[in-house]
Amino acid sequence: MMTAIAVSGPAESSWRDGKKYLWPLGLLVPMIPWIAWGLAAATGLGLAWWAGPILVFGIFPFFDWAIGKDSDNPPDSVLAFLEGQRYYRWCTYLYLPLQYAGLVTASWLWSSGRLDTLDAIGLAASVGTVGGIGINTAHELGHKKDDLERWLSKVALAQTLYGHFFIEHNRGHHVRVATPEDPASSRLGESFYRFWPRSVAGSFRSGWHLEKARLGRSNRKPWTLRNDVLNAWAMSVVVFGTLIGVFGVRIVPYLLIQAVFGFSLLEVVNYLEHYGLLRQKNGERYERCAPRHSWNSNNIASNVLLYHLQRHSDHHANPTRRYQALRHFDDAPELPSGYATMIVLAYVPPLWRRVMDPKVLAHFDGDVRLTNLQPRKREKLLARYGTEKA
Repeated sequence: MMTAIAVSGPAESSWRDGKKYLWPLGLLVPMIPWIAWGLAAATGLGLAWWAGPILVFGIFPFFDWAIGKDSDNPPDSVLAFLEGQRYYRWCTYLYLPLQYAGLVTASWLWSSGRLDTLDAIGLAASVGTVGGIGINTAHELGHKKDDLERWLSKVALAQTLYGHFFIEHNRGHHVRVATPEDPASSRLGESFYRFWPRSVAGSFRSGWHLEKARLGRSNRKPWTLRNDVLNAWAMSVVVFGTLIGVFGVRIVPYLLIQAVFGFSLLEVVNYLEHYGLLRQKNGERYERCAPRHSWNSNNIASNVLLYHLQRHSDHHANPTRRYQALRHFDDAPELPSGYATMIVLAYVPPLWRRVMDPKVLAHFDGDVRLTNLQPRKREKLLARYGTEKA
């Protein structure tokens, strides 16, 4: 069912938000631990505990292909009205109680002795899927000006021990995006497995230094709960400490597995969002970030599950804009499929390079020197692709 939004212009008055009643489908994700438990109980198959990775790496890519794309944009005249609808906010708010209810349920199952080690690891991967996609919920909330939403963003990040993302993404990545200085922008010729440690370590250091510098401007030391990195990490300490206190140290390995799986899911999304794209320098300064500096996708299935994250160019142009109002740009480079499919490709570097390297080069009219090159492969890539274009 489509929902009409009444606005003043004759063309705009007929615009309908075709995804309005699809957004709650994203709440199926935090229900994955119960889905896994139910399937395991119904079928007796241990594979069911791995429902999270199966959905992300198998089922969601199929839906990307089967459902197709939607490039419809809301008219400018409805954007303010659309962003003011609280219905869309509750589609994100409700993710969090379901996320933590699933984590508590999993902790009880890990402590109960009902699961063998392999099944328990599968459940940890499924819980990590929820936490990883929960980082995207935190991303949506953390960009807003409302104090409650910013606090909820930190809550969502606590499960994956990634509270520094709240600072680094907003004040680091958005400033340095599509430049060699950004740890979260991947480079042409860089595999996901080389990008992962660079981004994880670099984002951690960046978040800490950004907060240390902010506090230093007020003559404060960084070792204070006024430090948004420390107070975000403190939430993780409270969450993990409470769970361990209630369910015992037996759950510690699985809490760590789900956290690493979760933030790794974020990092593979980081990897594909700006792969090989580079903002050119005007003198000593980089050009302003534009739609051409982010890979985009209009695949409906992934967009519904990720709150329009795939309309990434508009997000970088308007970081505080709410997900339901993000727009498609015709001049933005487009991925061959949605994020769910591209994540699978990123895990297989030869396949990723075969699909994406030609698209990066085509985006820069064949001039490899205009791309964000992996330094250790620079000479090899220059030799392979040539430097004949200006």
